[in-house]
Amino acid sequence: MNRIIYADNAATTPVLPEVLQAMTPFYCESYGNPSSIFYSVGADARRALDEARRSMADSLGCLPEEVYFTSCGTEADNWALKGAARRMARQGKKHLITSSIEHHAVLHSMKALEREGFEVTYLPVDGQGFVRPRDLEDALRPDTGLVSIMFANNEIGTIEPVEQLCAIAHSHGAWFHTDAVQAVGAVPVRFGQMGFDLLSLSAHKFNGPKGVGALLVRKGVLPDVFLDGGGQERGRRAGTENLAGIAGMAKALELAVTGMEEKSRRLAALRDTVQRHVQAMEQVKVNGPEDPAFRLPGTLNVSFAGAESESILLFLDMAGICASSGSACASGSLDPSHVLLAIGLSHALANCSLRLSFGVQNTPEDAQAICRALDSAVAEVRRRSAIW
Repeated sequence: MNRIIYADNAATTPVLPEVLQAMTPFYCESYGNPSSIFYSVGADARRALDEARRSMADSLGCLPEEVYFTSCGTEADNWALKGAARRMARQGKKHLITSSIEHHAVLHSMKALEREGFEVTYLPVDGQGFVRPRDLEDALRPDTGLVSIMFANNEIGTIEPVEQLCAIAHSHGAWFHTDAVQAVGAVPVRFGQMGFDLLSLSAHKFNGPKGVGALLVRKGVLPDVFLDGGGQERGRRAGTENLAGIAGMAKALELAVTGMEEKSRRLAALRDTVQRHVQAMEQVKVNGPEDPAFRLPGTLNVSFAGAESESILLFLDMAGICASSGSACASGSLDPSHVLLAIGLSHALANCSLRLSFGVQNTPEDAQAICRALDSAVAEVRRRSAIW
C-alpha cells in the first residue's frame, strides 16, 4: 500500500514520539491523583503537574498561575466566553463582540449567550479575512463587556491584528479573549506582552494528544467558574487533571516553540510549492491574505471553479492524500463554509474550495505528489461536472 500523505494538520496532528514518551509514565507508573498530596504517589503527581504548568508558562510568556488546564480548546472557549460574559454582566455590561469567521466553539457559545439575554455584535471581515480595527472601534459601547477575536483562522489561515484589537477593546473598558487554537505552536504567542485577558489553546493542534487544552487567564481577571465540583485548578475548574495529557501538551509546546522558526520555513515552502502550481491552473482562486506573512505558514485554501470539493476529496483519498473542505468541526454539513461566505465567495465557489494544511511529517515529495493528484482530480471532476 502506498504511503498516506496527511495534509489536514489544521484538523489534528500526529503525536510526536518525544511527546508520547513524556506521557507514558503517567499511565502505569506515576499514576497518582495530583489532589492526593498526603502520600508520595499523589505528591509526585502534583509536582509533575506543577512542572508542566511552569513549562507551559515559559513557552507562552505568562505566569504559571495564569495557566488553567481544560479538556480541549472548545471547553476553553466556552469557559472564557460564558464565564467572562456572566462576570461582566454583573457590572451592567451585557454587550459582546466577536467576528463573523470565528470557530463554531465561539459562534455557538455566543448564540447560547444571546439566549440568556446578551446582545452580540458580529463584525464583518474584508476579502482576505481581516477584522478591521475601525469596525471594532465603531462597535464598542459603554456596556461592552467582552471582545473575542481569533488569533488565526482555521480555514484560510488569516492572522488577525489581535494586539491592536486588544488595545482598542481595553481602551473602552472591555476584556479581550482570543481563540489561539490554530496559532499556538505555529506562530509566536507571548501572552503577557500581547496584553490579552484570556486565551484558548488545544494540544492536538501542535503534535500533542487529543483531549487536553488550556485557558490562559490574566492575573486579576476572574471569569465565572464554568465547571462546578472539586477544588482542582485553584478552585476555578473542577475535575481531576488529565496528567498524562498535560505532560504531553507541555512537551509538545516546548518542542513547537523551540523549533518554530525552522518549522515555519519548511511548512511555508511546502504551501508555496502547491500554491504556485494551482495558480497556474484554470479558474483558481487562493483564499486568505495575499501577503503570506499574514497567513499561517502551513495553510492553503483554494477554490477550483466548477469542481465541487467533496468530489475532489474523494479522488485525493483514492490517491492516498488526506485533505479537507474546511473545518473538521463542520464536517457533514451541506452548508458552505461561513468563513468563505464572509470573505465574499459565492455559495457555488465556496462549495468548490479545498483546504490543505501541512505539518512536521510532510516532505517536498508530498507537495509534488499533491500537485500531481490535484491536476488529475480537478480535471476529472470538471469533466464530469454539469456546471463546468
